[in-house]
Amino acid sequence: MQDNNNNNRRQNKNTEVIDLLDIVSLLLSKWWILLLTAIAFGGAMYSYSEFVLPREYQSYTSLYVKNANSDTEQNSQVNLNDINASKSLVNTYIAVLSDDAVIEAVGERLLEKYPSETISGVLRLNDEGKISIGSIRDCVSMAAVNQTEVLKVTAVTTDPIISAAICNTIAELAPEVLIRVVGAGSVEAIGEAKPLYTPVAPNVMKNAIIGALLGFILSAGIIILIDFLDNTVKSSKELSDRFGMAIIGEVQEFGVDAREAKKAKRSTDIKRSTLLDKSTPFYITESYKAMRTNIVFSLSTSDKKVFGVTSSNPGEGKSTTSANIAIALGQASHKVLLVDADMRKPVQHKTFCRKNHYGLSSVISGQKNVSECIHKNVSENLDLLSAGPKPPNPSELLASEKAARMLEELSQKYDYIIIDTPPVNVVSDTMGLSNSVAGLVMVTRYGYTILESIENAIQKIDLSDMKILGCVINGVSVKENSRYGRYGKYSKYGYSKYAKYGYSKYGYSSYGYGYGNEPEENEKDSDKKESKKEKVKSHAD
Repeated sequence: MQDNNNNNRRQNKNTEVIDLLDIVSLLLSKWWILLLTAIAFGGAMYSYSEFVLPREYQSYTSLYVKNANSDTEQNSQVNLNDINASKSLVNTYIAVLSDDAVIEAVGERLLEKYPSETISGVLRLNDEGKISIGSIRDCVSMAAVNQTEVLKVTAVTTDPIISAAICNTIAELAPEVLIRVVGAGSVEAIGEAKPLYTPVAPNVMKNAIIGALLGFILSAGIIILIDFLDNTVKSSKELSDRFGMAIIGEVQEFGVDAREAKKAKRSTDIKRSTLLDKSTPFYITESYKAMRTNIVFSLSTSDKKVFGVTSSNPGEGKSTTSANIAIALGQASHKVLLVDADMRKPVQHKTFCRKNHYGLSSVISGQKNVSECIHKNVSENLDLLSAGPKPPNPSELLASEKAARMLEELSQKYDYIIIDTPPVNVVSDTMGLSNSVAGLVMVTRYGYTILESIENAIQKIDLSDMKILGCVINGVSVKENSRYGRYGKYSKYGYSKYAKYGYSKYGYSSYGYGYGNEPEENEKDSDKKESKKEKVKSHAD
């Protein structure tokens, strides 16, 4: 069965499909980047066209091509054959007038009319002081007007006077050259080319629009490329398809930010604002209620009501998830025990503002009885067994028979036991609970957890013959959530500087969360003064 699950995961990994709706949703979530990039590129192209590119001016003249037989003095009426013959001569004339010899003659005429200093500012001069043939050809175009016998000569340069001069020079040379070379027909200038002082290029608005489109396309391509190369958790569908895991729940980002967390840590009353209480947003509460229901269904076929909550690496929210699942189960009238089995880096005693002088390590090592170490009623129907003093051999303690017997005895007293275990990819402590738990809940964080880390964690869990009950996705952003599974970039809680990498200078990750205002304790008594006395007494314990 385990091998089949592994094969399914490999097949899902190799059958990734790029969904067009996902791409559209991704681009919509980054609309502001696309807009700013398009504006920036459009503005840059507008400025370049307006202030850098030279203005170009166009001038033109038209030549009428006549067939030799269309002499009006000999023929009172021009027939259709003469017109067709004139049309056919147009292409021949264009080829002749575009020859290097004709273009060179045009250049010589221009130098006769204008000084070389004026010409050199518009057209290129070669070493001999003549106008480059290529520079004239680049600015001249000739074509028939709507397939008629009219030949239009157009010139575009940075000087309107030179543009008109080029057109008029070609019109002057055309009759003599065409009669000498072709020997058939004739050509006559319809009018003289005049300087036009309205620039035809650059088209500033057109260039600005093109720049904006290029910026949009470029930014969209980069966004898609980054998303394609991003190997972190981006959707529940991706996790389900790739690893074949059920998605137990998705939790949006909530709680205090990094600055508030630092302030809260300096206070005397430390407790996380990420715990479920009356001030928790409705959508967060409902997410954990749905998670609670899914876990209850997952455990309905198992004799054991003991399960662990873990993650692939630190900083993914497993401890907060463990605490809130425990609180949610307690709110459903289940008697629940939360066990902090992360003896290397315990946090649950801080979460519920309890002392950690004794705990799980004390019980397994035989120093204390379990009843002496359990903190009663840290929340409604919820007891806490903290980690206790840090032992030198946490992996051996969790894998011992004493730990198994302890959990077996406690399972007779509680409806559910939740074990907050260390990250799988950092230490092997979690594997020692393989015979004591019904399965594990894998906690991930959007935009933080790397898919390869999840795969490595799953392989280790599979080797330990442990069952994965499902997966939880933390850090879902409500702003970019969509029905296609795209959530957007998460907001950090304020982890320590080593949490991102999973290790610390002491050899273990300094992961954890920021702490905020203290959630409400379980207060059934309506008398406020009595409730305060009970809370003070609870803290003293």
